[in-house]
Amino acid sequence: MRRPLRSIVVLASVAGAALLALVALTGRADETPAAKDGLATLVVAQETAPTERLLDGTVEAVNQSTVSAQTAGRVTAIHFDVNDVVPAGALLLSIRSTEQVASLTQAQAALSEATAREAEAQTRYERIRDMYQRRVVAKATLDEASAARDAAVARLIAARAGLDAAREGVSYTEVRAPYPGVVTQKWVQVGESVAPGTPLMSGASLDALRVVAEIPQSVIEQVRSARKAVVYVDGRRIESTGLTIFPAAQAESNTFRARVELPKGVQGLAPGMFVKVGLLVGEADRLLVPRSAVVERSEMRGVYVVAPDGRVSLRQVRLGHARGDRVEILAGLAGGERVALDPVAAGLKARQPPAAHD
Repeated sequence: MRRPLRSIVVLASVAGAALLALVALTGRADETPAAKDGLATLVVAQETAPTERLLDGTVEAVNQSTVSAQTAGRVTAIHFDVNDVVPAGALLLSIRSTEQVASLTQAQAALSEATAREAEAQTRYERIRDMYQRRVVAKATLDEASAARDAAVARLIAARAGLDAAREGVSYTEVRAPYPGVVTQKWVQVGESVAPGTPLMSGASLDALRVVAEIPQSVIEQVRSARKAVVYVDGRRIESTGLTIFPAAQAESNTFRARVELPKGVQGLAPGMFVKVGLLVGEADRLLVPRSAVVERSEMRGVYVVAPDGRVSLRQVRLGHARGDRVEILAGLAGGERVALDPVAAGLKARQPPAAHD
């Protein structure tokens, strides 16, 4: 007697659930025959790949600074706050400029006076020179006029310099951004009095970032020889554009500080973030599989392995770092085994019941 079709469907569903439970507990499913068509596979083999030493690193901005007051006065306005994006040259805050403007006015008046005195001395010198050439005045009178002219010229130069200094003093009352970036800290409030050297505002440019790491002296020679580093963050692998190693070790830790330069405009990173730095120290044979072939189920990672007799099984593996569109297999898979490239199709074939034999 044949069983009803509904009973067969129920039994198949129960068998599928049992298979999933077995995979979650053991990391390996019961092997079932694979169909002979339509399943793309790849034979994994050992490949020579770089060996990296993983270190902790901290992201920092290449351009980060604190602007300080260059003149004395009271803060009258603050135009940006923490986390505001600031263009280069933007006015960050203003300091009362009454005294500086008065000094500028005095310098402008002094320059006007010096200009008039210089013109007068020059005219008198030319007149005395003509009279001397006609032997009307003595040589001493000509020398006196020449000295007066030279002194007037010197006073004019000093007046111009004083005007430049006064203008610079006025510019100190307007604190501007030295480069485009974001405000990270505000150190003063409106109404506070500041003096030269008082910190006003801190900022950093997010366009250029780098990672700082400490390299143990046990691998410093290999790192210096290879001079190549990568940064790992949130499953991403970011190739560095440069590596700078400090020449001397730090006495407290016997480590060498290194700066790993990142590509400009890299997204998802901010100063102060914790990342992993991979420093090239050699080469070794590794197993690499396409990332698309990896199955993720909760905390389990696995790949579908096709046996020589065509049976498909889900194998739990331990993953290493991603390398482009491939990922390293640290454990659970051996060279020469065949891996299914399409986990969905392989999963369906793994759930098919064994073919009946007469």
